[in-house]
Amino acid sequence: MARVSQEHLDARRRQILDGAARCFARDGFHATSMQDVLKEVGLSAGAVYRYFSGKEDLIAAIASEAVGSVRRAFECAARVGPPPTPDVLIGRVVRTLFGDDAGGRGGLDPRAYAGLIVQVWAETLRSERLAATLGEAYEGLRVSWAELVGVYRVNGVLAADVPDEHMARTLIATAQGFITQLAMFGDAGPEVLENGLRGLMSMDLQKVS
Repeated sequence: MARVSQEHLDARRRQILDGAARCFARDGFHATSMQDVLKEVGLSAGAVYRYFSGKEDLIAAIASEAVGSVRRAFECAARVGPPPTPDVLIGRVVRTLFGDDAGGRGGLDPRAYAGLIVQVWAETLRSERLAATLGEAYEGLRVSWAELVGVYRVNGVLAADVPDEHMARTLIATAQGFITQLAMFGDAGPEVLENGLRGLMSMDLQKVS
């Protein structure tokens, strides 16, 4: 019997995940059955269950990939010196994930992919397994962003007496808010986020106070 190459196994797993993502984005997690996934990917039950034990397993894998994509996009955007300002940094992150030439979305358009991510967040409220997966990923992301805020402070470009972790959480929340708006309304592009943050950063706080 000929051995199946790892490349073939990886490609088949990718095929299943992409097909499941399309189903979930189109019909939602709960309205999608494993039979729907089998039909979408054009494979037998045995071929799919070789990689995933069921729908919960598929959802967890997709969730892990989505969060991992966010973290990798951030790390790539922050891997320059000096570190980019928040408007540039978050703009690069969302462009990496949702720009016209962004990859890793399984054929989904930006709004559908954003909707899938929002579904993943909502699913953590009922799935302990998913909550643990995303909690671990979020913790790593929060630590990375807090370290970046610390670099801002060391470089003398951040004078505010606010804990690094609080600022990191706010930056993450900004990216999450963008993803939610894109999913719900479809009218938010990376340039909207970049321009909005740049405008807020240009405020003269002495005049405000």
